[in-house]
Amino acid sequence: MRPLFKVSSVLLLPLIMSGCVAASETFEPDLGFSVVSADAGRRLGKQTVWVQDQAQAAAANERVRNLLAAKYIGADAAVQVALLSNKALQADYAEVGLSVAELWQEGLAVNPRLSLSYSGIGVGRTIEGLIAANIIRMMTRERRLDVAEVRVLQAQLRAVDATLALAARTREAWIEAVAAWETVAYLNRAKVAADAAAELASELGRTGAMPKVEQAREQAFYAELTGRTAEARLAAQLAKEKLFRVMGVWGKNLDFEVPNALPALPGKLKAFKAIEAEALRNRVDLQVARLELEALARSYGLTEATRYVSDLELAAGLEVEKEVEEQEDGTEETNNVVSGVIEVGLEIPIFDSGQARLRKAEFQYLKAANQLAAKAVDIRSQARAAYKAYRGRSEIARHYRSRVVPLRTTVEKEALLTYNGMITSTFDLLADTRAKLDAILLSLNAKREFHLADAALTAAVYGGGEDAPEAAGDAEMASASGDD
Repeated sequence: MRPLFKVSSVLLLPLIMSGCVAASETFEPDLGFSVVSADAGRRLGKQTVWVQDQAQAAAANERVRNLLAAKYIGADAAVQVALLSNKALQADYAEVGLSVAELWQEGLAVNPRLSLSYSGIGVGRTIEGLIAANIIRMMTRERRLDVAEVRVLQAQLRAVDATLALAARTREAWIEAVAAWETVAYLNRAKVAADAAAELASELGRTGAMPKVEQAREQAFYAELTGRTAEARLAAQLAKEKLFRVMGVWGKNLDFEVPNALPALPGKLKAFKAIEAEALRNRVDLQVARLELEALARSYGLTEATRYVSDLELAAGLEVEKEVEEQEDGTEETNNVVSGVIEVGLEIPIFDSGQARLRKAEFQYLKAANQLAAKAVDIRSQARAAYKAYRGRSEIARHYRSRVVPLRTTVEKEALLTYNGMITSTFDLLADTRAKLDAILLSLNAKREFHLADAALTAAVYGGGEDAPEAAGDAEMASASGDD
């Protein structure tokens, strides 16, 4: 047995050494996340962190606590908290590490297979040793590395896109929450005035100065306004819960408030000379689709390389045959017969010549190319639609703020004067008051829609958005105006 193990050790030594060298390789320190952090930071102006140990988790939690220590949380602070706390984003970041691990795996040498066998027939004993390695995998190593490198770039860009998407969702949730609380604040002020009017009507009713029907109208208006205020408060609480969920906060981190009013309309709108070109140049999802096409192109070369030989193994080993002969004097003599063995195994392309796999790769590439072209068309349309919605929502919001609300305010003031002069009835005054209330609510909703369109425009140009904006809010406006 000693000759077998000596020779086997000599054969295995280079394999063992190469395996040790390969095993000594390690990941780069940040697993490629620095690219994601730099790209996302350039687009958002925010810090991104991939939490991988307790120290990083503690630092991120401390930063979150400091941001939430303020009395009111703005949109930028909410986005920063989401980038540090949202666990779904952390899961997306892990995909970068997985792709780097795949690249690392492709770069390692193929593990050889070692097999030993022992057989004995009669006085003969045979021991066989075999070492096998996949030659095709070693021959195509460079091409497989090329494909794996593209997959790493794709994973990095997908992580950037996930970061942008979370930032967009957080900003939208913040806008929804603030707008909801702004509605509650206005309804509370209107409710105070209606409460005073209902109390006055009740006092006048006791003296007989106001008929019961007029009292009922005042009290009905107050009751309806109370119901609308309760609904608005519930909607605001639910909107804030959605903001909590998107930000990824819980426990003591929920003790913060959002402002009770959205920022005023900007004095100057954003201007894009070539909105489509801007979107095509900056959209991350389009860059991911381009890399998919590149990966398929490199994979197509790999398919072509393995078209005719899909599995080729080279095996080398030793065969030691132990013979035992009985001598005339009754003793036994053992002889070791050592012979070399070389085996080559491959798949013979008789029935499957690889043509089907080659055509499949061509069709996959053609599919990806058309998908890339379709996405480019969609992005152009989304950018145009987002910009039209942005400018259109601005005009609508300014119209309600500058025209509708001032006119309704003037009508209510004049109605109050005529009511005090006993020219008009309480019903007319209430109708004008309700009309003013609805006009202000429509104005608040128009301002909310403008800020949402602003956030959607940023997402349409830089990435992280969804489909083109719809005429959202029209139904709400219609339902609100239907209360007149």
